[in-house]
Amino acid sequence: MSLRRKLFFVLIIIFVLMQFIRPSKNLGTTDESKSIAASSEVRNILQTSCYDCHSNYTHYPWYVNIQPIGWWLNHHVNEGKEEINFSEFNTYKLKRKLRKMKEIKEQLEDDEMPIYSYTLIHSEAKLSPEEKGILLKWVDETRAVLADTIH
Repeated sequence: MSLRRKLFFVLIIIFVLMQFIRPSKNLGTTDESKSIAASSEVRNILQTSCYDCHSNYTHYPWYVNIQPIGWWLNHHVNEGKEEINFSEFNTYKLKRKLRKMKEIKEQLEDDEMPIYSYTLIHSEAKLSPEEKGILLKWVDETRAVLADTIH
């Protein structure tokens, strides 16, 4: 048996074994008292474009069951939730809430969110100019309400 053939079989065995090491899925429940406040229109936009990476519940595609893709997606979701978790937003301190809303606005204005790699596969998550405007208005209104609680 040639070295190339042996290497091929070793790689196949490693790939098969990888399938048995699966990350836990982000399938928690949402406590509305902890979730960010938003109108149903805004909430629908957030659920379509943001919640898979920035909430306690992710809708997983079929290919998440193929490793290492599942590992990569799990890492990505965990990073997103560390940055901002809309399901836990009301547990943040006021300063953090204000900072996060400012960051949301900046990322929307710079077309950084949702990220390109996500919208490549999830075209429905791309924000239309109208949706972006709705979110920007909501961010400004939410920041104003939060800022009023300081005084």
